[in-house]
Amino acid sequence: MAASIQVRLRLNYPDFALDLDLQLPGRGVTALYGHSGSGKTTCLRCIAGLEKAPEALIRINDQVWQDSSRQLFVPPHKRALGYVFQEASLFAHLSVRANLEFGLRRIPREQRRVDMAHATGLLGIGHLLDRHPQHLSGGERQRVGIARALLTSPQLLLMDEPLAALDSQRKSEILPYLERLHDELEIPVLYVSHAQDEVARLADHIVLLGAGKALASGPIGETLARLDLPMALGDDAGVVIQGTVSGYDPQYQLLTLQLPGSQLSMRVAHEPLAPGKRLRFKIQARDVSLSRQPGEHSSILNLLPVTITGEIPADNSAHVLVRLEAAGTPLLARITRYSRDQLKLAPGQTLWAQIKAVAVLA
Repeated sequence: MAASIQVRLRLNYPDFALDLDLQLPGRGVTALYGHSGSGKTTCLRCIAGLEKAPEALIRINDQVWQDSSRQLFVPPHKRALGYVFQEASLFAHLSVRANLEFGLRRIPREQRRVDMAHATGLLGIGHLLDRHPQHLSGGERQRVGIARALLTSPQLLLMDEPLAALDSQRKSEILPYLERLHDELEIPVLYVSHAQDEVARLADHIVLLGAGKALASGPIGETLARLDLPMALGDDAGVVIQGTVSGYDPQYQLLTLQLPGSQLSMRVAHEPLAPGKRLRFKIQARDVSLSRQPGEHSSILNLLPVTITGEIPADNSAHVLVRLEAAGTPLLARITRYSRDQLKLAPGQTLWAQIKAVAVLA
């Protein structure tokens, strides 16, 4: 049976109701995305057993943690999960090493799947082991908190906006470590966030929540490209693509990435990577322009043949959002209504998408 996470919840408060029925991948990172009050944290707390939904079925691969139809409820301390909050909540009187050992001691030696060396190496905290929490930066404390959660050898890792309390510099420091967890661990992660840039970098699957309901659930590449979802209307609307490195130009420091399932490629400003390595990148809708003819003598390096598949008005009445397909890879372009009319754009039309190499976020 394929690894999967099943979450069915019904929970009513006087001013809020959570009603979810989700079938999620049992591997990789699934983002629970939405505005404050959409139900993200409540969902996570129910999965952890910190809140008991009257109607619920929570199944993690082959383990059932709650089934209200059978009056089954596994208490939080018996659920094989790690929970990372916005604040690391480390024990101030203990060193980093002792904080980590606290997590390690929760698991019998024969059941440990992650050891101290592995956790500290993944999070880059080996040099911090003898310090106390008050002598760590916010990003360092959060990395220690994540390592402590990993040392419980969880079958599921829950992360509730782990970067929300950090400034932009600390976020940029910790994101590469979260990407390493994604790439090197098989532990599935449910990641709560309302920041689309985090979701774009980390998530394989996304659940869009609104007012306690799932507005959409699916692979991130397909879901971000949908025109019928609120995400398409924001200024940071765009698509996430996983390309494969096919070459590198050391003189100009440009990677060549082949798009999935096609012969189309793009050039991206990036440090060298080995051929065959996969790299995730985001293309913002506002950075895509359209042309009837391929440009010549232009500074824009990426010209992709595309087909128009849809259009909606953008958040500004002067703009439209156009959905495109480039040999099976979806793209979004935000252009003015004037440009749309001058180009006489229509669904099914083929033309060229122009994307600056410096605009691609990798």
